[in-house]
This record gives sequence, structure tokens and C-alpha cells, in this order.
Amino acid sequence: MIYLLDQKDAAKLARAVEEFIDIVEIGTPIVINEGLSAVEYMSKSVNNAQVLANLKIMDATGYEVSQAVKFGADIATILGVSEDASIKSAIEEAHNNGKKLLVDMIAVQNLEQRATELDEMGSDYIAVHTCYDLQAKGVSPLESLRTVKSVIVNSKVAVAGGIKLDTIKAVAAEKPDLIIVGGGIANADDPKSATKQCRDIVDLYS
Repeated sequence: MIYLLDQKDAAKLARAVEEFIDIVEIGTPIVINEGLSAVEYMSKSVNNAQVLANLKIMDATGYEVSQAVKFGADIATILGVSEDASIKSAIEEAHNNGKKLLVDMIAVQNLEQRATELDEMGSDYIAVHTCYDLQAKGVSPLESLRTVKSVIVNSKVAVAGGIKLDTIKAVAAEKPDLIIVGGGIANADDPKSATKQCRDIVDLYS
């Protein structure tokens, strides 16, 4: 089951765990349900965390990044399978506004080649992502994470996909720059405690 929050509940959760996080994500489902106002609401609700708008854009990317920035996003996401021209446009727009672009590698087939290309284009983050449907089949992002880390030089590497308290140690041991934990926090009985425990594990490896 996917646990969906509305923008107010998401902001409430973010405030509760903010002391243990660097970035808070407004996920794609919330953006689909409520629009970029959810990004704006989050931006106004947190004090120190950066806001990532997980838009997974692919077309008219310069414009869409500009809108994400307008509504308070510090980081926007684009799909790695997008055209090079679209990715370059998104990077340019983000950087012109002093913001960052995260390239989501979901469904990318040749990780090594594409990660190298994206790194050369100037992507801020390259994110290995095991999609929800593959998570349900027990697929882990670890091997893909190792592949991407082995080839990038300038970009930071992020990892997402079913990461929770009982799996984060193995992920943190690979030393990615950003670990994205969604349901592992939102679905926890005590989200604040789960976030602190995740942060403690990450800090051990940083």
C-alpha cells in the first residue's frame, strides 16, 4: 500500500522530523493531487531543510523547472530517459536561479553510459531509483548505486526506492551523497524516532 499525505499532513510530518533531515521531498503523488501549491506550502512550513519537488519532468523542462522554483523548490527532478536537450534546458534553468536539478534514473537501461553522460552535462544529483512496482518484487537499488558511483566524477549520487530502517545500513555503507527515505518514515509508528535512527546510521558512514 502506498501511504499518501496531503500537503498539510506532509508539512506537519516534515516539521516533526526537520532536525534530522537536510532535504524534504514533496512526492509526485502529492503534486499530482494538489499541484505546485503543495511545494509552496512546504517551502513556507520548514525553516532549514531544502525542498525537493519530485516532478519527474520530461518535456518543456525549462519552463517546468522555472515553475517549481517559483513555488519554492530548491531542487527539481527530471527523468534520466529524457532527451539531452531537455536535460540541458532543465539544468540551465535551475542553475540560473541558484537551484539544483536531480536526474532520476528510473527505467534507464544503460546506467553506466547514461550516468556518464549526465555527469558531463552538469547534473547536480544523479539518483538511482527502484520504482515502487519493482520494490514489491524485492528489487534493491544497491547494485545500481554501485554502478553509478563507479562512473560519475562531478555529480552527487542519490538513492531511493523502498529504503527503511532495516535496510538503510547497507545503503549508507555505499556512501551515497543523498539517501531518500519515504514510506520508511511516513509509515512508521513513530516517524520522528524512525528518522533519528536513520540519521544516526547515515552519520556513522559519513
